[in-house]
Amino acid sequence: MVLTGALPAVGKNGARYRSEREERGVRVRWARRKVFAFAVTAALTLATTGGPGGAGVAGAARARSPLPAPADLTPFTARYPGGLGIYRPVGRRVDGHPALYVTWLRLPDQPSTVVGVAWMDTHLLRAQLYSGSLSPGGLYWRRTAPVSPSAARTLVAAFNGGFLMKDSHGGYLSEGHLVAPLVRGGASLVIYRDGSANVGAWGVDVGMTPRVVAVRQNLTLLVDHGRPVPGLVASDVSRWGSSLNNVVDTPRSGLGVTRDGALVYVEGPMSIVDLARVLVRAGAVRAMALDMNPFWTIFAYYTPAGPRGLATPGNGHRLNSTMVQSPDRFFQVSYARDFVTMSAAG
Repeated sequence: MVLTGALPAVGKNGARYRSEREERGVRVRWARRKVFAFAVTAALTLATTGGPGGAGVAGAARARSPLPAPADLTPFTARYPGGLGIYRPVGRRVDGHPALYVTWLRLPDQPSTVVGVAWMDTHLLRAQLYSGSLSPGGLYWRRTAPVSPSAARTLVAAFNGGFLMKDSHGGYLSEGHLVAPLVRGGASLVIYRDGSANVGAWGVDVGMTPRVVAVRQNLTLLVDHGRPVPGLVASDVSRWGSSLNNVVDTPRSGLGVTRDGALVYVEGPMSIVDLARVLVRAGAVRAMALDMNPFWTIFAYYTPAGPRGLATPGNGHRLNSTMVQSPDRFFQVSYARDFVTMSAAG
């Protein structure tokens, strides 16, 4: 028997509502359940298998406050000749804050060789993966060289990507295109929808979530748990990439993530062992090898006039004076390989 004023409707659970008040109560309870379920789903979506430094949430909305400035690096040699190991801020500032610091180190066994280190504030910078017709291949990319004038208004730095896909032993995902399948355990640069980034072993430290927009894999991790991986050999010229003319101390580059989530890039003429050592000295808890040999390693930063000034080859600077390539590389129509830009977060 239905009370006066009751609605003879059937609810989602199949029960009849006995009154308008009871119907409203059921609707409120269902709404609360939906909100709770949405919150749980959102929390699970944001979580990955590991945060930037090995714990926490990767790819979640980032704070706009800058990371603490990097501590100066202890040189491999006993002295600081020419200020080596001392970080200095360079490039375009973001919201008035330095977002990029650079320094240089002499190698432990070859003190005459100087390699460059760049530290990037991932709270202030947004990473983007640019793709090329040669690497990873294809002519359908929206983000490809040259860097557009609109992107140049926020560009702080750019650096080379990894090996050609046939040599990378890994996958590539960007702009919704899976060029090559992602390999479990592969060393991966992962970029999220908000421009934050992480480095780790795929399926171990990082993994797929709806927030992932780009993954660039290259070999396996070079540094893990803050240490060079076992089995590195200084004389290697093939396992960690084919060295031009079998030169051991060829220009090599690598990218790592620190415990607090900053990215560190290292480049210089050195062995794979020295590359791992310098990445660890720069604070990387996980790191991967990027491209190598004189024609491909390049890290450039830009110092335009004003906070929204155009980054151009004319106001660009190499990380290392020994780099063969120049800051105009990313503005060349002919440049057909992948690279990464770090821009002021909007």
